Amino acid sequence: ARGAKRLHVSDTLVFANDFHCKVEEKRNGGEVLLSFSGNKTDLNDSLEKYGCMPLPPYIKRNKGGLPEDFVNYQTMYAAREGAVASPTAGLHFTPELMKQLEQRGIKKAFVTLHVGAGTFLPVKVQDTDDHIMHTEWGEINRAATEIVNEVRASGGKVVAVGSTALRLLETSADRYGVLYPFKGETNIFITPGYNFKVVDKLLTNFHLPKSTLFMLVAALGGLKHIRAAYEHAIRERYRFFSYGDASLIEKVK
Repeated sequence: ARGAKRLHVSDTLVFANDFHCKVEEKRNGGEVLLSFSGNKTDLNDSLEKYGCMPLPPYIKRNKGGLPEDFVNYQTMYAAREGAVASPTAGLHFTPELMKQLEQRGIKKAFVTLHVGAGTFLPVKVQDTDDHIMHTEWGEINRAATEIVNEVRASGGKVVAVGSTALRLLETSADRYGVLYPFKGETNIFITPGYNFKVVDKLLTNFHLPKSTLFMLVAALGGLKHIRAAYEHAIRERYRFFSYGDASLIEKVK
């Protein structure tokens, strides 16, 4: 921000009299490693006391945000803390919709991927091979892999709800499309030409041009088709970003 003080290693950031941290390291991608005193419970308690919902920069709020953000900017099936942002394709789901899907025999499986701040970073290089993809921590358990593998074996289609889920599914699969349990960091960077191993369709919102997420949907649906869809969305004034309109993208043949 204009006028903001530049951070240096060993600086102390004070959020409140009983809540502060020390700058331990500044990293190449703009990330900063901070250390807090106390244990994880102390940190979580302080975040709950002094923090506000970390909304993306394009959602404008006064300082402190709105109380309803804690409900609205959260998927109905959110279960584990750790993400910097909501996997927003899931915001379209309601208990009523989930019940309708179940009645139609559509199986569901849940994965965990902690969306990182890097998801908002634009691609600034001309050649995507030069772009350093941010890492995100994820986990897919054995129960979820068994559901997905059974669906694929029976000839069914795998629909990822959001680019976050897609990235983790593609990370966890071998080259034959068999899914295995996974727990750790992924920096998978999906661009046109990528051979999808597991995912057949993607439910997602409309993303910014020149972003890694736009490249991902172009890889799945084909750049020509995605460009046409985005031209239509812009012309018809569809909503983009977190509370945007959803699209269902099928893997190009």
